[in-house]
Amino acid sequence: MQFENTKAYAEELDRSSSVASQRDQFLIPKVHGEDSIYFCGNSLGVQPKAARKALETELKDWEELGVEGHFHGTNPWFGYHKFLAKNTAKIVGAKPIEVVVMNNLTVNLHLMMMSFYRPTKERYKIIMEGGAFPSDMYAMESQAKLHGFSYEDAVVEVLPREGEYALRTEDILKKIEEEGDAVALVMFSGVQYYTGQYFDIPTITKAAHAVGANCGWDLAHAAGNVELKLNEWGVDFAVWCSYKYLNSGPGSVSGVFVHEKHADSPELERCAGWWGHKEEVRFNMEKGFIPEQGAAGWQLSNAPIFTMAVHKVSLAMFAEIGMDKLAQKGLDLNAYMEYVIKDVESQNDKLEFEIITPALPERGCQLSLLTGSNGKELFDYLADKGVIADWRKPNVIRLATVPMYNTFMDVWNFGELLRKF
Repeated sequence: MQFENTKAYAEELDRSSSVASQRDQFLIPKVHGEDSIYFCGNSLGVQPKAARKALETELKDWEELGVEGHFHGTNPWFGYHKFLAKNTAKIVGAKPIEVVVMNNLTVNLHLMMMSFYRPTKERYKIIMEGGAFPSDMYAMESQAKLHGFSYEDAVVEVLPREGEYALRTEDILKKIEEEGDAVALVMFSGVQYYTGQYFDIPTITKAAHAVGANCGWDLAHAAGNVELKLNEWGVDFAVWCSYKYLNSGPGSVSGVFVHEKHADSPELERCAGWWGHKEEVRFNMEKGFIPEQGAAGWQLSNAPIFTMAVHKVSLAMFAEIGMDKLAQKGLDLNAYMEYVIKDVESQNDKLEFEIITPALPERGCQLSLLTGSNGKELFDYLADKGVIADWRKPNVIRLATVPMYNTFMDVWNFGELLRKF
């Protein structure tokens, strides 16, 4: 596509987009009394207007029904996770039986590793990307220690080559092959939080299985951002949060995927809880854990209804549009952002940055700018002018053009602010 850096062109892109902006369905944060240019959906998505009504429905049922809301509420709480399964499955390319919404992200990562990281004396290593989000590193470290291994021995970090910022798939595959029979788990981010790199999930998963290892994914920056096909790709498990691209509120619930090949595997070790016990006999209150079939068998406790109510609203919006269309629009916005940034940079000597996000197909809608000596000054200038983005030490500005509510005009206006820096 031949882009133009003009207001009229950006307006035409918004008019002709196959996915109309849902901006009027969201409450956009304000700066100096005006709607911001919100490019921080990769950290926290904005609030859907329908969230308040959804919460009020559950509050009203609690008020009027008390405990009976579990079975006689507008959305009976006892089976609330089932209301989310179908639309959750659509977002990650799964079958409803393979997904469940529960807990929070790192809690779920630990729960999955209790089942899928079962090291032996000979097969105990975890392969992951170097520079992963700290929670993932801490989870790997603590899980290794729980099994009697040190981080330095058990965890193998794959790093970019000298002078590069993204990982090469060939280097990841080579490391998996080199470690071979010693690998118990391959665990990567779907989209790398710092660089925005979208890893080759099917190829890496296949390589992990070829050496006899399980393969899991942290999809915190991928779910709701890129198109996923977890069932087709044979991923063993995945976890993600709902407060970034899925717009479900700060600290909201997490999603879990467990492939259907593990659906009827009660022998899989797990941390069991009452809510994961087989529903038909749950109230018998007897000893002996019998897991629900599929991902639901990893549940522990009652559903957090209020956060799930907001999540239910957001999932419905994704289902109405379709993840394939949203992902494509995100890429289109991202491509236009890259074009505008490069165009303005060529005309303003004060702008010093390098785009460290890989080119397609290794990206979603995030663009990471490695800034120069005046990077923080630039970030603070943009913040004062109404741009809400993300500063990551030491000197990266992360920008996410979220297709649900960002527009091509957002991108053009951002470019004009860069021009005036």
